[in-house]
Amino acid sequence: MENDARSESQPLSAIGEGFRRRFELVPALTDALKDETYRLRHSVYSEDLGFEPQRPDGREIDKYDAHATGLLIRHLPSREFIGCARLIHPNPDALSDPLPFERTCGSGLDREVVDASPRSQIAEVSRLAVISKFRRRKGEASVPAPLGENDLAGGPTPRFPYILLGLYLGIIAVSELQGIKKLFVLTEPRLALHLTKVGFELVQVGAPVEHRGTRIPSMMTVSQLVTEMKPYLRPVYEVIRRQVFDQSGVLAKEGAPVC
Repeated sequence: MENDARSESQPLSAIGEGFRRRFELVPALTDALKDETYRLRHSVYSEDLGFEPQRPDGREIDKYDAHATGLLIRHLPSREFIGCARLIHPNPDALSDPLPFERTCGSGLDREVVDASPRSQIAEVSRLAVISKFRRRKGEASVPAPLGENDLAGGPTPRFPYILLGLYLGIIAVSELQGIKKLFVLTEPRLALHLTKVGFELVQVGAPVEHRGTRIPSMMTVSQLVTEMKPYLRPVYEVIRRQVFDQSGVLAKEGAPVC
C-alpha cells in the first residue's frame, strides 16, 4: 500500500491532486461514523498494540469521547476507512477539568503557557491511528501512526506521508472551523522531531513523561500552522480543508464542537 504514498519529484499541484484522488477526510459527525472511529481505534490500540484492553463489542471508547470531534481518513480506491484521529475539547460543563495530557503530565507542565489561552479555545490531538496494512514498513508495526525518516526528507526514496499528515491537516481544518487557537499533543520524541521537520511548529510545554514510552507534551498554534505552512503542504491542505468544510458546516456553528 506504500505506493499510494510515493511522490518523488512531483510538482506541488500534483501532490494535492494525488491526495484528492486517493484519500478523503471525513469528520465523524453521525453515530455510524463515530462507530467507525471506535472500531478502528480498537483494531489498532487494543488488538494490534495492546495499549488498551480488548473489549467484547470491538469498540475503543473512553469518557473523553463525550466532548471530542472524531476524524476519519478514507482510502478512495478501496472505500475503506484506514485511519482516524480525534480532537478532545475541554468538558463544556466543567472547563477546568483536565485534558488527558494534563492528567498524564501533572506538575511537569508549564502552566503559564498551557493556561495562556481560554480553555474554550484549546483542544488536544489524540488517538491517531492507522490500520496495520498501511503501516507495514520496517519498524512501524508497533507505532499507531508512523512518520518515517525518508518522508519528505530528500533521502534515496522520499515519500509524501499522505495518511499521517492528512490526519494532522484534517485536525487543523476542524480546528479552524471550531475556533480552536491552541492544539496540544503528547508524542514520542521522534515523531515530534519529524513533525517539526515537515513543517508543524511544535513548542514543548513541559518535561518528558513516561506514557507507553517517553512522551513530550507540545503545543501548536492553529493560525501559525495555517499562515506559515510549508509550500509542499499547502496544496494538500487546501484539498483537505475543502473536504472537511464541505461536510461539516455544522462544525462552524458558533465555533462549538460537535459531540
